[in-house]
Amino acid sequence: MSTVADVERPPAFDEFAGGIPIDEPVGGPASVAWREGTLTRAKELESLRNWLIQHPEASARSIDLSKAIDRHLEAAREATRPGWWGWLTKGARIERAISNLDAAEANLLQLAPPGYLLGQLPCLLNQVQRHLMPSDPRRQQVERVARRLGVEEPDPSAGGTGERSSEDQRKVVTEERGTLVSAIRAASSAALREQLRVRSFTKVVIMTAVVMSLLALAIALIGVRSPASIPLCFQPERGGQTVVVCPTAQSALLETGQADGPAQPDVDDVVQRTAGHGDLFVVELIGLIAASVAAAAAVRGIRGSSEPYALPVALAMLKLPTGALTAFLGLLLMRGQFVPGLSALDTSAQILAWALVFGYAQQLFTRLVDQQAHSVLDDVRSEKREPARS
Repeated sequence: MSTVADVERPPAFDEFAGGIPIDEPVGGPASVAWREGTLTRAKELESLRNWLIQHPEASARSIDLSKAIDRHLEAAREATRPGWWGWLTKGARIERAISNLDAAEANLLQLAPPGYLLGQLPCLLNQVQRHLMPSDPRRQQVERVARRLGVEEPDPSAGGTGERSSEDQRKVVTEERGTLVSAIRAASSAALREQLRVRSFTKVVIMTAVVMSLLALAIALIGVRSPASIPLCFQPERGGQTVVVCPTAQSALLETGQADGPAQPDVDDVVQRTAGHGDLFVVELIGLIAASVAAAAAVRGIRGSSEPYALPVALAMLKLPTGALTAFLGLLLMRGQFVPGLSALDTSAQILAWALVFGYAQQLFTRLVDQQAHSVLDDVRSEKREPARS
């Protein structure tokens, strides 16, 4: 027996065979969360498309939109297919998936009957208010339509209380369909730009962490190959005698030979003999360990991120090489007598303890980066911006 949709559906639809069969599986499972979400959303939009083209109010002009939806959904699915080059093009594939899903959804709204669009209006209004500024004319137009339909506070200038008959509401939605679709497309584009901000900031943090890691590694290699090139050794005096103290070793007591200070040539020779190949490596390792403790302590202030870009992980990665470098640079400043009263550490243990302090102190520098990261994520997670004031 034929259904109502089969009888009233335009004959042109019988010739349209595009798209994936409705019983086609979702796909996956995928190894990455954003791929799984893309496949699920694509199947959902495909099912809506299949339902809408069989709706009694569908018309032959919807065939082109239906084909366009299929192309966008196929492009989104294609972006989720893994390959050996996947990690190099992850950002571009995520943007391809999101933008094609947004385009398919906009075409669905063009294809949908007024009743469906009316039911989706609260969701559309929420998305527009989340991503468009209150002064944006497109947002103001959507809010005006919502007030006419009584979704928001009724507009007194439109007359009545905002309560309209179902037929009147459908008529308004039909008249304002272009306004609604263009606004939701603009909101989707704004949401994608917010994701791009997260991606760009994440890339900057990761590249900075990589460069600083290479610098820390280069300094450690210099210490291994030439321990006396950048010695982190101190010469405390003890009753007319001096001793050379390095991070991993110290010399025997030396006679200064002078009342006003040590004999520099002799001390320099001792420094070259006492400085160890692993001094800089040990100092940086202590700084890295202290930074990892600081990163673990900072976890308490991190909220889980649903974005496809692992910004919290990148922030934690940045702290580690920063801690190694601040430990090295801090002791270098102390050895150069930059800090009065802290230029002559007595034992190797004191040197390592100060390396620990300087390594943890990287939090003073990376805290600014953390604050900027939270600002970027808050823009993406914003539930609703303040409504425009009349």
